[in-house]
Amino acid sequence: MTQSRRNFLKNSSIAVAGASTIALPGITKAAWTSSDETIKIGLVGCGGRGTGAAGQAMNTKGPTSLIAMADAFGDRLQTSHRNLVEKHSDKVDVPEERQFVGFDAFQKVLEQDVDLIILATPPGFRPMHFEAAVKAGKHVFMEKPVAVDAAGVNRVLDATREAKKKNLLVQVGLQRRHETPYRETIKRLQDGAIGDINFMRAYWNGRGVWTRPRKDDQTEMEYQMRNWYYFNWLCGDHITEQHIHNLDVINWLKDGFPVDAQGMGGREVRTSKEHGQIFDHHMVEYTYADGSKMLSQCRHIPGCANSVSEWAAGSKGTCNISGKTITTADGVWSFKKENKGFKEPGGHQNEHHDLFADLRDGKLPNEGEYGAMSTMTSILGRMATYSGKVVKMKDALARGRVISPVDQFTGYDQDPPVLPNEDMEYPVPIPGKYNPFQA
Repeated sequence: MTQSRRNFLKNSSIAVAGASTIALPGITKAAWTSSDETIKIGLVGCGGRGTGAAGQAMNTKGPTSLIAMADAFGDRLQTSHRNLVEKHSDKVDVPEERQFVGFDAFQKVLEQDVDLIILATPPGFRPMHFEAAVKAGKHVFMEKPVAVDAAGVNRVLDATREAKKKNLLVQVGLQRRHETPYRETIKRLQDGAIGDINFMRAYWNGRGVWTRPRKDDQTEMEYQMRNWYYFNWLCGDHITEQHIHNLDVINWLKDGFPVDAQGMGGREVRTSKEHGQIFDHHMVEYTYADGSKMLSQCRHIPGCANSVSEWAAGSKGTCNISGKTITTADGVWSFKKENKGFKEPGGHQNEHHDLFADLRDGKLPNEGEYGAMSTMTSILGRMATYSGKVVKMKDALARGRVISPVDQFTGYDQDPPVLPNEDMEYPVPIPGKYNPFQA
């Protein structure tokens, strides 16, 4: 007898050793797509990305329902709830008793009858939330990056292994891997379209992001939580929070991760108090195990040349990966020209179409490992730019500095791990003096 969808989601128990995608026998696609049972969703983190992810989850084929929400701030939760109700009134069932606010709100969502949890808080909290979700036996969609320090990456890797044992689906918001043009381009490169690839480039150069002014009634903890992008214990710097997308594409291409990094960076323009402690530019040279190099740039400075892209050079040609164009002596291949009229809703939506289709097919892909290691690639780069040293991946993973002790925080009356001086200025890493490893 085919087991019910509810039993599958809660008690998937047939393991296939070493498989990253597990198909369970006895569950057919027809049974899933014809079922009138609903996949129940819980949302942890109700900012723009969390709200977007929840909406995209409810855009997928088959019945879904958002039944619980959590955020550190009540106003943010309410704004998210209103927006989601406006667009998905028939799929949002989150009464006040299932709206949770505070540092422990994520635990209360996990106590609800949810099948899938969406984790979209500032990434400093991700390892703790992911561990708890796996412990609670929930399938997980978590936004990138999945940590801000090596200790967090190791926690995510451990929880990923536990998720595989429990047969839980884990998806990470590195959406380029769910875009058909990217997939086709990477496949051609890995099949040898430009020969041996020995040099890559990756960029996220743009204007930068928002700032939120300090209010008189805010504690230091609330101020930093509201301005999480500018504090490493919450964000990890923009090389981690944003540039991870481009770094992940190169890791995907190489089917591996760098063994070391060296680079430079600093604060040239974003030097005011409101910009916390992060750099506004990073330049990193990464080396892979085969000796190939990646040059990485990310910059948040207005008025400069902008680029969000990835490139590769090989023994037989070159590729604009983000442009999905390959150039060799035989000519130019272009995904766009070869697939005229091709349309997709975009990677953010595609990843949720893939996720829910997999669940309804009885498949359990697990993206936790590459999500963690691409996060660690960005952290490795930050360690190199902050210190000015060559940093090896094995050393960084083993003893990288802990910057996000989030488990100890319970409320806004506590001090965050970094505090301003009497002039309300925050400590900024100085290359040559900064120690990237634990004392």
